[in-house]
Amino acid sequence: MIKIAPSILSADFSNLYEQIKYIEKGGADLIHLDIMDGVFVPNITFGAPVIKSIRKVTDLPFDVHLMIDKPERYIDDFVAAGADIITVHQESTIHLHRTVQMIKNSGIKAAVALNPATPLESIYHVLPDIDMVLIMTVNPGFGGQKLINNMERKVRNLRDIINREGLDIDIQVDGGIKLDNINRVMDWGANVFVAGSAVFKADNILEAVKEFKHICKE
Repeated sequence: MIKIAPSILSADFSNLYEQIKYIEKGGADLIHLDIMDGVFVPNITFGAPVIKSIRKVTDLPFDVHLMIDKPERYIDDFVAAGADIITVHQESTIHLHRTVQMIKNSGIKAAVALNPATPLESIYHVLPDIDMVLIMTVNPGFGGQKLINNMERKVRNLRDIINREGLDIDIQVDGGIKLDNINRVMDWGANVFVAGSAVFKADNILEAVKEFKHICKE
């Protein structure tokens, strides 16, 4: 199933409630929440208290992307705040399997993210335990970057592995996804698309989400 996950990293936080309602009406499948600590990535965003506040105004599933050092320290906080999926980076924890199990034992979905330079082989051992792999198609830390096209091979290889092993795993891509390239990345084998500036910087947020959904159904 193809899913669209608008990232509020690019939203106008002074009008966040209104903008969330736009993406709901447009048919968004998830809300992507980028958590950055200024250590693992060179930026700082927000934490569990903000997610808890947003949880009160929408029933859309929360796709929480932890770009933080040692994420295992905060899994319980983000679960309590209302996360439905928690994604941790392979590069951010030395005990990846343990961290994945912490998420799964909390009763929500677990995902693992890979930076552009990180090989797929580094997560082979956790594939049977996770619900999604996030392939970063930009270097993480800032919104509005251009898609790194040579991530195609990584996405295609991952799709081949999932199909060959009969695994039930979504492939999410995050970074530089636009209306004019989503079809191409879909052809690579991805099925969950994070879109930030392409949604929230559009002239009409509602119509931008609708257009993404329309393209995915073609």
